[in-house]
Amino acid sequence: MNPGPVFNPLLALLELAQSARAASSPNELAFLAVNDSRTLAPYRQAALWFGAGGVHTLSGVVAVEANAPYAQWIDQFCRALAEQHDANTPLAVEAARLPPKVTAAWDEWLPPCVTWIPLNRTGRVTEDRSGTSGQAGLLLAGDLALSAEQLASLSEWMDIWQHAWRALHRGPRWSLAALPTYLRNWWNASLPSLRWRRRAAVAVAVLGVLLFPVHLTVLAPGELVPANPATIRAPLDGVIANFTVRPNQSVASGQALFSFDQAPIDSKLDVAREALSTAQAEYRQAAQIVLNDPRAKAQLAGLLGKVAEKQAQAAFLEGQAQRSKVLAPQAGIALFDDPSEWIGRPVQTGERIMQIAAPNDVEIEAWVPLGDAIPLPDQAPLHLYLASAPLTPLSGTLRYMGHRATARPDGTYAYRVRAKIDAATDQRIGLKGTAKLVGDRVPLVYWILRRPLASIRQFLAV
Repeated sequence: MNPGPVFNPLLALLELAQSARAASSPNELAFLAVNDSRTLAPYRQAALWFGAGGVHTLSGVVAVEANAPYAQWIDQFCRALAEQHDANTPLAVEAARLPPKVTAAWDEWLPPCVTWIPLNRTGRVTEDRSGTSGQAGLLLAGDLALSAEQLASLSEWMDIWQHAWRALHRGPRWSLAALPTYLRNWWNASLPSLRWRRRAAVAVAVLGVLLFPVHLTVLAPGELVPANPATIRAPLDGVIANFTVRPNQSVASGQALFSFDQAPIDSKLDVAREALSTAQAEYRQAAQIVLNDPRAKAQLAGLLGKVAEKQAQAAFLEGQAQRSKVLAPQAGIALFDDPSEWIGRPVQTGERIMQIAAPNDVEIEAWVPLGDAIPLPDQAPLHLYLASAPLTPLSGTLRYMGHRATARPDGTYAYRVRAKIDAATDQRIGLKGTAKLVGDRVPLVYWILRRPLASIRQFLAV
């Protein structure tokens, strides 16, 4: 009588490995793990568990119902095993080593002998397609405890299974999402020879970043202003009567802009003309007396000087009468405030009333605070980000920077900066924004610590 076929675990392992290599999907591999592992060791129940998603596959079940009491208890049971047992070897589970709230329902859901096989010996695996790492394991439950030979066969089978699982979840060779995992694995490498290399590499990288040259830049409030405006100032002391132009109106050369109140000027001119007529009459009378009395000749010189004085006064007032009507010296746009604020207001000679600027003759004006006054080379680049068009900055080159700080309306002091725009723009005069001034290149560490160092220096200097 011939004996029956002898079970050969090596042949069973080779058949399982062949099936794993031929698996076309993760679900097929998971089915092999919980059902076909019986060829290596007997068991009644099996569960494939992942820390990220819970119970993935159960033996003898097509689909896992996550809300079922059995699946929820298995998830708690496996999670407790993964936390208690972090070694890389299979474990014969003992109830005494687990929390009582987990083992209370053991007899209800599982046979007495349970084996836990961690799936993290050759690199952790997960149940999602992203390839991220996490805890995982295979739970086997039966009536008899597994022998050492069976545990060794199952351990080798799970190594083969993990290799096939990672092959199915193989992502791109490099991706930004995998960078943190790569850096963590590189940093946690346990070889002593790599320890000093890691520290040196990190130190060199940090030093390289800190010494990386960048442009020293500062931000300042900026505005579009006329480049070569004609400033219209009050030609005389008086009161403005009316304006013939509106703010931002285009004017032609010689066009009337505004005029002064004529009443005071006309009255002074009438008085001066009457005084001139009186002086001329006195001179003619004295000239007739000289013909009969030569001694009166000495009075003619004084009367002639008085006539010249009155003529000069009358000519001056006539000139003021002409200057009281102010004309545009050039074509452009009239830039001034609300006319109602000027009408009836007394002004002094030389007081600025308005400006006449060409529409396209604009440049950038910025005010650099005292704490941001960095050295700027000749024709340093400057960019103006207008509040009305922040995505299309205006580029220019530095024309000059004031050597002395000027008081601003808000009470602060700042340096005036003027920059010529590189290309023509259709943005109107008066638009405001933020100007970015670009200086020389400096190390990144200086760019970061410039303001803190300045504050510390001022504090220590007190």
